Amino acid sequence: MSKYVLVTGSSRGIGREVAIYLAKNGFNIVLHCNSNIQKAQETAEEIKNIGQNARILQFDISKREQCKEILTKDIEENGCYYGVVLNAGISRDNVFPAMEDEEWDEVLNTNLGGFYNILRPVVMPMISSRIKGRIVTMSSISGLCGNRGQVNYSASKAGIIGATKALSLELAKRGITVNCVAPGVIESDMTKNLPADELKKAIPMRRFGTPKEVASLVNYLMSEDASYITGQVISVNGGLYQ
Repeated sequence: MSKYVLVTGSSRGIGREVAIYLAKNGFNIVLHCNSNIQKAQETAEEIKNIGQNARILQFDISKREQCKEILTKDIEENGCYYGVVLNAGISRDNVFPAMEDEEWDEVLNTNLGGFYNILRPVVMPMISSRIKGRIVTMSSISGLCGNRGQVNYSASKAGIIGATKALSLELAKRGITVNCVAPGVIESDMTKNLPADELKKAIPMRRFGTPKEVASLVNYLMSEDASYITGQVISVNGGLYQ
């Protein structure tokens, strides 16, 4: 039976690379986007050219009822997912004394709330189907050690780590693994305006990571070879902040 993996935030950046990498390794992909449907369609076409199936779901991961309605309908029509990659997220950086209520709420409701909103309607079908599935969440180096101007983002990403570890304990006896990937500074739209030369001096490998290097780890965690790995947080950061 073909295995489908839902990848949230997969129209661009790391999510897109994850979706394509998984497709190249034999998975069918359920792409997700919030607003950029054109980019999602381009990614779907690329996956189909690889020889795998792809379909697109469009919704806001911070909207609980919307997530529940769309995901439940998709599962009822197409069957449960073998794997889920929780990649979608936002940042609203600001120093804490100047942070607006909306900047705090938007980031927590999207990044951490999205964990609940996506997985709540997805997990029970995985359990009922008795598949030994895979869940991979995406945290950040900011969730491990904090970062100036990112109290909201760091809080959301640290929360994902705690939630991942707790959920892994609940699902372990079902054979469903739950792991977390914590990227460091990765080449993407979110990092293109950062002071690259200064940042690279702080990274032992003296370079930014690539989306493909994150995607390859996600692919491994989705594989049969990773069936005894669960509740782990694995960093992809070039040795930064060991």
